[in-house]
Amino acid sequence: MLSLLAGTGVAQQTVKPNVEPNEEQLRFFETKIRPLLATHCYDCHGADLQESNLRLDTLQGMLNGGKGGPGLVPHKPQGSLLVTAVSYRDSDLKMPPEEKLAAEQIADLTRWIEMGAPHPDSGSAELPQASAKIDLEKGREHWAFQPPVKPNVPSTADTQNPIDAFLQQAMSEQGLTLLKQADKRTLIRRASFDLIGLPPTPEDVDHFLADESADAFEKVVDRLLASPHYGERWGRHWLDIVRYADSNGLDENVAHGNAWRYRDYVVESFNQDKPYDQFLREQLAGDLIDSGDDWQLRNERLIATGFLVLGPKVLAEVDETKMEMDIVDEQLDTIGRGILGLTLGCARCHDHKFDPIGHADYYAMAGILKSTRAMQTFTKVAKWNENSIASPIQVQEKAAHEKKISDQKKRIEILVEATINSLPEPTGETDLEDPEEPEDVEKNFPEEVQSELKSMRDELKNLETSNPQLPTAMGVQDGEITDVPVHLRGSHLTLGEVVQRRFPLVLAGLEQVSLPKNKSGRLEFAQWLTQNDHPLTARVIVNRLWRWHFGKGIVGTVDNFGLRGEQPSHPELLDWLAISLVESNWSIKTIHRTIMLSAAYQRESGFDSTNTSIDPANKYYWKYDLHRLDAETIRDSMLAVSGTLDLKIGGSLLPVENRAYFFNHTSEDKASYENIRRRSIYVPVVRNHLYDFFQLFDYTDASVLNGNRETSTIAPQALMLMNSELIAELSAAMADRILQQHSSREGRINYSFNLAYSRPPSAAELQQITHYLNGFDAPETEPSPGQINNKKAWQLVCQSLISSSEFLYVQ
Repeated sequence: MLSLLAGTGVAQQTVKPNVEPNEEQLRFFETKIRPLLATHCYDCHGADLQESNLRLDTLQGMLNGGKGGPGLVPHKPQGSLLVTAVSYRDSDLKMPPEEKLAAEQIADLTRWIEMGAPHPDSGSAELPQASAKIDLEKGREHWAFQPPVKPNVPSTADTQNPIDAFLQQAMSEQGLTLLKQADKRTLIRRASFDLIGLPPTPEDVDHFLADESADAFEKVVDRLLASPHYGERWGRHWLDIVRYADSNGLDENVAHGNAWRYRDYVVESFNQDKPYDQFLREQLAGDLIDSGDDWQLRNERLIATGFLVLGPKVLAEVDETKMEMDIVDEQLDTIGRGILGLTLGCARCHDHKFDPIGHADYYAMAGILKSTRAMQTFTKVAKWNENSIASPIQVQEKAAHEKKISDQKKRIEILVEATINSLPEPTGETDLEDPEEPEDVEKNFPEEVQSELKSMRDELKNLETSNPQLPTAMGVQDGEITDVPVHLRGSHLTLGEVVQRRFPLVLAGLEQVSLPKNKSGRLEFAQWLTQNDHPLTARVIVNRLWRWHFGKGIVGTVDNFGLRGEQPSHPELLDWLAISLVESNWSIKTIHRTIMLSAAYQRESGFDSTNTSIDPANKYYWKYDLHRLDAETIRDSMLAVSGTLDLKIGGSLLPVENRAYFFNHTSEDKASYENIRRRSIYVPVVRNHLYDFFQLFDYTDASVLNGNRETSTIAPQALMLMNSELIAELSAAMADRILQQHSSREGRINYSFNLAYSRPPSAAELQQITHYLNGFDAPETEPSPGQINNKKAWQLVCQSLISSSEFLYVQ
């Protein structure tokens, strides 16, 4: 590939590599760019052969380029010959010559160069042979690959909560002073947003303020954990991990019409406090777990396996083997980063550059997933697999209806044949090819028979139209069982030795029990992942819980516990939490409770200059970090205070049928989103065309796993809050609510602040709003020309309240 770069006439120069890439950039290169280059470029421009002096299997080789100059210019894709060649913009420079790359591949290459062409090193990308180069014993020395050991809780007279004991010991060594506990209004607001993603009602706040018992906050936490809205809040966190979406995205953006069943399974699992180990086993191998005669449990577990099918797929890929291995890679990457905190996908083309995960390890696990049927067909346009989740009654009703259709067809056939046989020859000798469709011969039928046939066929049509469709759910089942050969440089066109299905050697050891020959091994894989002494699974999830409560993880790189990930800031605390999770039967709610009843969680979010100079990043949690609400919680909170929030749980709001295409007019129609008054978790997630409100407030990229959403502060956010029709509508609804609830101006102002901020206004705020409202004395009906009536004034007051930093941030 790219031999023509030599003849472009560009002066050759050496381009300096980019700065040290971050983990996410490296993952992008290893999962998107290196496989592309390995498949299309390395044969002619690799270690063994460099046509036109161009080498593309090293970073420096790409930067130096060939005779025609640099192959790429970091941050400048339009100035990079690599992009020019693959885009076919120059008739004399089209690479690869046999076929243009897919649009998604060109977009990935362009994005990579825009990033600065992040690359792990400038060395050769030649494939290391098997795992012989990996020192497993040395690899196991990494803290995350050693099983957690429950540490002794430091003894301190100041606290009974182990979390505080670990943190206070560290803080005392640093000379930090703890901030005091937050006031009760702040605490209930913080807890409510954290656990159910909604602001507390004024009644909730009043009840908490009136409860002077020592366990008053504990009761608030327990009430919120028992709320059905808890599952909606924490289920949404999990959906970030599993790259949930209601459409496929990529080249064929067709509807995941039944993905909502998986989403509802997640919500219900969190509400039930389903043990986390069971939760994982069901998602990885629910179809293989014995459910006995309990068809509801069987269906629930089938739905759970939608986890493996939700990822984006290039459904029009003509190379079916490539498509299958790309799907396996996406599944393995999600399992790796989501459950294990490991970038397993980085071992697709070669041994992992940083972690002791071999190239053979990757294909040993890939064999498990390749032996799993995630796709119904691979032919263009490919279809993902769906399993029937019909109840026994539905199956019986379907069979009975099918029998009615069959019987009706038989009756039509009998009548037609009998009538034909009764006709005089030669008409009566006519063969009947299709008893359902009138033949020319039927024109000779008596009128009463023709009338009867019409009625019978009309009834048949009605029966076929009303034939019930059995419900299905995205999910997997075991397919053709196979072990996979190593794909040299990640290419399915260049195969090495076959690798027996197994688990990573650094974690599972050299002596592993062989997986069953007649099954994929997914169930055994899931059981291994959820062993009580597994070094990663419990650590990764408690770190996620900590991050979602505090805004940062004990391990900052929440999706990477490997050697390139950050060290834990409080390793003993992390291990104590992990073992506590296992000892509580993997109860997520138990960990919530422990965290939220700690002094660390309940501190105020104030400022202390001395502490800040010692610990500016608040590594020791001497205060609670102020943080902005996420996109969904902002929207849901606005709906809640306006009184328009529909709290119905579950179901689908998709505007199209399963597997139907999403086009711009359906996916970008703002009205279709802004007329929805359900919680944000139920708003359709359409890949490629996300709801603009969500995008603006840092919604996740629904095509990839994301355990650590970023938070931005940009001018367009403020502009939307000021000018959005949705915000204006909700402000008007909130004003109506306030005007109906109270008759006095002071009562209305107090109520508006309690709705928006869970507190009454200060004297200055009361005076300021009163002064503002005094300028609008028109009645609450239609004003005279030039006037703004009282209702409109209240709408503007409400809009200012729900657009403020105090509304958008958790203290």
